[in-house]
Amino acid sequence: MELTFLAVTVVTILAAVMFIGLVLARLYRRATREVSLVKTGAGGKKVIMDGGVIVVPLLHEVSPVNMKTLRLEVQRSAEAALITKDRMRVDVGVEFYVSVMATEEGIARAAQTLGARTFDVEQLREMIEGKLIDGLRAVAAQMTMDGLHENRADFVQEVQNAVSEDLLKNGLSLESVSLTALDQTPFEALDENNAFNAVGMRKLAEVIATSKKERAQIDADAEVEVRRAAMEAQRQKLLIDKDEEQARIEQTQQIETLRVAQEAEIAARTEDSVRETERARIAREEAIRGADIERERKIREAEISKERELEVAEQERQIIIAQKSEEESRARASADLARAEATKATEAVVTARDVAEAERQKQIVLIEATREAERQATAIRLAAQAEKEAAADRAEARREEAQAEADALNIRAEAKKNDMLAEAEGKRAIVEADNALSVDQIRLKVDLARIEAMPTIIAEMVKPAEKIDSIKIHQVGGIGAAGGGGGANGDKPVVNQALDSIMGMAVQMPALKKLGEELGLSMENGVGGIVNGALEPTVKPADEAEVVDQKPRTEH
Repeated sequence: MELTFLAVTVVTILAAVMFIGLVLARLYRRATREVSLVKTGAGGKKVIMDGGVIVVPLLHEVSPVNMKTLRLEVQRSAEAALITKDRMRVDVGVEFYVSVMATEEGIARAAQTLGARTFDVEQLREMIEGKLIDGLRAVAAQMTMDGLHENRADFVQEVQNAVSEDLLKNGLSLESVSLTALDQTPFEALDENNAFNAVGMRKLAEVIATSKKERAQIDADAEVEVRRAAMEAQRQKLLIDKDEEQARIEQTQQIETLRVAQEAEIAARTEDSVRETERARIAREEAIRGADIERERKIREAEISKERELEVAEQERQIIIAQKSEEESRARASADLARAEATKATEAVVTARDVAEAERQKQIVLIEATREAERQATAIRLAAQAEKEAAADRAEARREEAQAEADALNIRAEAKKNDMLAEAEGKRAIVEADNALSVDQIRLKVDLARIEAMPTIIAEMVKPAEKIDSIKIHQVGGIGAAGGGGGANGDKPVVNQALDSIMGMAVQMPALKKLGEELGLSMENGVGGIVNGALEPTVKPADEAEVVDQKPRTEH
């Protein structure tokens, strides 16, 4: 029984504990990081952000509060668009990121003013949209449309400052504001009967008109600039073509100059080579001539030495002969000594005299031979020295002559090059000057050339008259009145008139006509026509009377 009672007691206790645990689990409410709790009722108001609380029905009321960040989007466009400081309407799109303040006071206020709306974005937006729109309008009214566009960060900051305080009253914290859309309200969406719209439309019309005008001006300026750029490009192209042509001409001139310089250098090198060859030839001839002179000198010395040896040998032979003669005389004297003392003395004297004479002749011959040899050697030495000096003088003269010829060639080549360059420059200047002449100046030069050619033409006309040896006048016609003194030519003598006629007939008209045609002169009226043709080559006066030469018939 006791065991049974004990078991029942334990089971009862366990059942009671389990029941109590189940009741507590059913009544316990926990807060999370995303949801906070506000308990009201018995025991007063309590905010639970972490942990939990036991909620007894009929005694307590629990209000959950959403702690997540909520995105509230506000669009204002068309008639609801914002009005800026300069009375312009702008369409904006703004996103507000709000959340319940993570404080007991903020959570309690959000639970009190918003309740379950913190879990529904649309209900929350409808609840606080007026505050957000009021803040947007207040800030937009303080900024122009251009300023709002250019200072978006300032606009967002001002909106955040204006809305934050109103949201605090609902326990909300404005985390950030994003301006997602900003544009001018379309012109057709504006009501011209609205005062604000009328001012804005006027400004828009002014801005649009000014913009169109500036755009038209920009287009015109752009077209002008394009045409100016095209003209400048064309001018630069022409300048480039001119520079290229000038560079080509300069290159041609430089190439021609280099060619002339190279030809001059080649000529100079050729002259140097010729000069060196001539020097080598002269040196070789001098060496050969010196060798010949040295060989002749040695040959001559050998001949002189040989002749001297022959002379000495001959002299020694003569001395030996003389000695033999002296010995023979002595032997004869000894043999005859016995015959006669007088004869012996005489023979001794004769022998001594002969010996002295032979000795003297030998010395004379030796001296003469030595003197002749020295004279010949001196003559040969002087001739060789003279030939050597003459060869050196000839070689020096040839070298100087070759050097002078080479210098003259260099000078002539340099002068020819300078003359060619000067002639080319002069021709180019004359051609440029002729190209710059006008038509009247060219015509004047042609007329002057014709006038300068007139003396030569007239001289050629009278040349046939120089070959006339004699003149016989058989008849003279056209002299005039009887008495022979005057006539058509006045007081001019008849002989002079005849000579003039003869000179006119002597002119070879076909050749002169051809020459006159080439020079542009008329040969139809004689010398007068030539003069008139030279002075007036183009137009013949209409009232000029044609002059016909009266040629008397003559024979010559």
